[in-house]
Amino acid sequence: MMRNREERRPSDIFLKYHGICLTVDEVNCLKDDWLTDNNISFYQEYLEHHELKKYPSSKIILLRPAMVEMIKSINNSNALAAVQTGLPGLKEASHIFLPINDNPNPEVAEGGSHWSLLVVGVYDGVAFHYDSLMDSNDAVARKVNSLLQKLLDQKLRFLSLPDTPQQENSMDCGMHVCMNMKHLLLNRLLLATSKESVDMSMGGRRQDATQGRRDMLKLIEKLRAKALRK
Repeated sequence: MMRNREERRPSDIFLKYHGICLTVDEVNCLKDDWLTDNNISFYQEYLEHHELKKYPSSKIILLRPAMVEMIKSINNSNALAAVQTGLPGLKEASHIFLPINDNPNPEVAEGGSHWSLLVVGVYDGVAFHYDSLMDSNDAVARKVNSLLQKLLDQKLRFLSLPDTPQQENSMDCGMHVCMNMKHLLLNRLLLATSKESVDMSMGGRRQDATQGRRDMLKLIEKLRAKALRK
């Protein structure tokens, strides 16, 4: 995929895209490895600038993995207040997307071994959990949901979606998060009117993680080529 790869160090920057810098190593992860926080943050950045930008009245928030880790770290009222100041206006959102990582220690960068997706419908008071490895992240997703209730000052009904497409190996959880996020955004929420009830299930949908990886690599190459032309 990359020319002269032998001349590049893993820590070299391969792409700068708005607030995200992807290294050579992080791009290589997209081939067949576990996605990092930064991989997922890049895709969220892309969705915001390329898709959500087309809907200026949208009130959908894509919280970065680092922000979700901040929420997980809340253990008292002082921490709650501190985290609130560092987050976008959650109470004004219609929906909040949160990549969930099972990292037990927020002090450890890139920790954990599994990703899932939590989507909160603020107006309806419902949190939908999409886990591509059965309910592996159920406990941590429920913890985040409980802390979100404090941040939003409202009750959130937790729903685990059993029809979430399942991964076929131990590496594709992060890619499933990205693909599910895109599907729910583009094919559900952004197509609905403000008064329309939205079906948030994934029933009958199959996710091709291998193709998803190819598509993201092509996207990165395209954005890099565009940046180099400037």
